[in-house]
Amino acid sequence: MSPVLPPALRGLPVAPVISHPVGQQTTVQPTTACELPQQSATGWLKEDSIASGVLIVLVLTGVQRLIGFVRSLLFCRWLEPDQLGQWDVAWGFLMLAAPLTVLSLPGTFGRYLEHYRAAGQLRVFLCRTAVVCLGLALVASGILLVMPEAFSWLIFGSGAQQQLIGPLAGTLLAVIAYNYLISLLTSLRTMRLVAVLETVNSAGFALAGGLLIYCWQRSAASAIVAYGSASLLCVVAATGWMQAIWQQAPQICPAIPQREFWAKLLPFAGWIMLVNLLTNLFMIADRYLVAQFAPGDSEARLALVGQYHSARVLPLLLASLASMLAAMILPHLSRDWEAGSRQQVSRRMNLGLKLLGLSLTAASAVLLLVAPLLFGLAFAGKYQQGLDILPWTLLSGVWFGAAALAQMYLWCAERAAKACLATALGLAVSVVLNLLLLPRMGLQGVVLAAA
Repeated sequence: MSPVLPPALRGLPVAPVISHPVGQQTTVQPTTACELPQQSATGWLKEDSIASGVLIVLVLTGVQRLIGFVRSLLFCRWLEPDQLGQWDVAWGFLMLAAPLTVLSLPGTFGRYLEHYRAAGQLRVFLCRTAVVCLGLALVASGILLVMPEAFSWLIFGSGAQQQLIGPLAGTLLAVIAYNYLISLLTSLRTMRLVAVLETVNSAGFALAGGLLIYCWQRSAASAIVAYGSASLLCVVAATGWMQAIWQQAPQICPAIPQREFWAKLLPFAGWIMLVNLLTNLFMIADRYLVAQFAPGDSEARLALVGQYHSARVLPLLLASLASMLAAMILPHLSRDWEAGSRQQVSRRMNLGLKLLGLSLTAASAVLLLVAPLLFGLAFAGKYQQGLDILPWTLLSGVWFGAAALAQMYLWCAERAAKACLATALGLAVSVVLNLLLLPRMGLQGVVLAAA
């Protein structure tokens, strides 16, 4: 399996791969035509060093994973399988649609924002990208609202879920705005603020989702509204920091021709969009195929998605930890690579794969021992099919972790095309196997195809 990229719009991990080689990146001196000097940021907007940024992200990422795990437990306990399946499919749609809607433009921030900031043209950069992203987001949400039945069939495999399209349209707007904000703050290297906002988003989603499901509707609509509300809360909370960023940027700067501006951004955005598209399709294809092509009516198919969702709660926890470890090891591999120690990179990679494989396998064995208690008590005994396929989903999680770490070698060697090709081949194999095994073996066929 291909590792999950950070939230769909960002795509920041691929920037070092398809940008200029290390040590050859073009530098741009601030232009003298700008009348106001750039102020140094203070407080939350102060740039963090790599070491402090990594430490902050690691600590709060662990908190986020814990919050997300608890939220998943509550959703599985309080939602019926068909409603859990509706939420799973809706979330997959949001993760796929958000970057595609805005052409993955915020994913270019990590590579090009500093270029325009150094040239004193940050306001131009922010204005043009924000206007385009806002316009595209409004058009996409409008299309959803105008064609609810068509999108209900497209997303859920039935016209009976039209009432969810309205909340999905609003949540799509909020998610796009939130991802734009996070991409901007990440590119400005304000990692403390990014980590805090990510944690607030995760906690807000868990709290709002739990309250709405328990007190309002025990349905997918509550989860969708909660997700959009948490994203919107973070955007509103960051308004003051956004104003500070705007005020610190020079006010009068040389104009950039539109053709020159977009000719620089769009090719890079296209690469990021391709990586995001392949990765997100790989992650959601199996559940989408179940929702569309599994035997039975729409409710039965979505209930199967819910069962599959319950079986992925524990493996996704392992997978997220593996992805975090892979991201941590990349700078060390890059240092050895640039120093010419290619054999050292190979040795570290081989050792890392062995240790990670053993660790994930041991963790999976422990989780299998406690799984009956978890599914019986925390999940209220509603997901027996999920428990039956748990060994296979854990195996998929182990393979995912190994793939996440192994792919760091391709990033280090600047072979992004091979990484994309591997993801595309994996997606094709997964789709073909799902179409062959799903009608014959049900959920077990799905997890076998994924593994």
